[in-house]
Amino acid sequence: MGLPADDDLDDHARYDRATFLFETRSYSQAAALLEPLATEHPDNAEVLLLQARSFYYSAQLGRAETVLRGMVERWPSDGYAHLLLARTLQRAGRAEEGAPHLKLAEAMGLGD
Repeated sequence: MGLPADDDLDDHARYDRATFLFETRSYSQAAALLEPLATEHPDNAEVLLLQARSFYYSAQLGRAETVLRGMVERWPSDGYAHLLLARTLQRAGRAEEGAPHLKLAEAMGLGD
């Protein structure tokens, strides 16, 4: 008996599979699997953060930035979202733009 297809998964199983894919460094696959969850559950910070991390690690920096900007706007006290946004902007060659987010993350006890 094989594993169910991605389309046949319920939300919990989809998230679990995406987490497994992320942990095994299949970042693009994890990001793709999370797409419907992020769309259906835009209030779920855990899903959005895993999606943003998957985008970041698969070098989909524009998509990571979009998700993270939405997160820091909605949850300004999420230090990790600020840190990852700063790192995303740094990696995209826009470190100066990311500096305020890095300072916020550091003030929240994260960062360098």
